[in-house]
Order: sequence, then structure tokens, then C-alpha cells
Amino acid sequence: MKKQLLASAIAIGLASGAQASEHSGTYAFDQKGTHQFITFRISHLGYSWLYGRFNEFDGEFVYDAENPQNSSVNVTIDTASVDTNHAERDKHLRSDDFLSVKAHPQASFRSTRVEVEDGGKEADVYGDLTLNGVTREVVLDVEMLGHGKDPWGGYRMGFEAETEIRLKDFGIDYNLGPASETVELEISVEGIRQ
Repeated sequence: MKKQLLASAIAIGLASGAQASEHSGTYAFDQKGTHQFITFRISHLGYSWLYGRFNEFDGEFVYDAENPQNSSVNVTIDTASVDTNHAERDKHLRSDDFLSVKAHPQASFRSTRVEVEDGGKEADVYGDLTLNGVTREVVLDVEMLGHGKDPWGGYRMGFEAETEIRLKDFGIDYNLGPASETVELEISVEGIRQ
């Protein structure tokens, strides 16, 4: 009886390990689909919100299901792709007053450590954000949205993340008023396992 119980426990353990590692791997952002977004919002005078997005970005993440704290993510953003649905404002955002896209055509985020919560579905992802030529540590509040096989024979996983940054921390000191010193960022990505 003890041998049967031990054998059952080992079998369950192996099956659980197989399920856990089934979705481990390196995932490239889905560039062909429209399933990823980097959006932002900033207060306008404290009276309303101005929303925008970056239309062009790429990256990948490595997910370790058995040890989620060993996971990582890298993102590269084309800063000239900033889009607030207003051509003149977007031109101003690309200027040296804000993103300085001629001098700094790319922004990037590279994770440095992951602190896991809720059994691996939520995490604080620490990393270096480089924006406007300045690199600072930021923390992304990340949630796994789901994972599984897709209809085309691939395997996908999706995450959503958010953070808040101070413009002055990244050398952007254009005076927008006291209500507009920080920007909220939201990132939603879907990766395809390679």
C-alpha cells in the first residue's frame, strides 16, 4: 500500500512538473497581430486626462513556470511612433522639449529582477527604463492574463503591466503644471513561444 501511495505521489509530481514546464520558454511579441499596446495618460491641468500610445515597439519575455522569479522581459520602443491623435501635439512630443526622438530614437526596458506574488500570476518586475537618454529603475506591476495553444499550432501567453514615472526623472522638465508631473503607463502584450 505504501509503495502504491509513493508511486502515485511521484506520478502526480511528475505530471504537475510537466504541466508547469509546458508553458515555460521564450516568447516573442506578436508583431503580426494587433494584440499589444503601450498606452499612457497624463493629467491636463488637473481637469481631464490626455491619452496616447506608442504604435511601434517590439520585445520578448522569458517565462520560467517552475521558478517565475527567474523570468525576464526586454522591450524596445520607437519613440517617434508616439500618437495622441493630434498631429501638432505629437510633433511637439517628438521635439527636444519631450522625447528628443532625433537624439534618442528608441526607449527600452530591461528587467533586472522579478518578485512573484499569487503563485506566479502577479509580480513586481524591476528593471531599467531608458527614455530620453536617461536610465532609471522602475517597477512594473504585472499580471499574467493567460496562456495556451492558438488555432495555428503555436503557444501564446499574455501579460498586462502598469507603472508611473516622473517626467523630470527622465530629463523632461517642460512645465506642464503641477498636476502633470507624472505619466501613467500601461502595457499589454501577447507573446508567441519560439
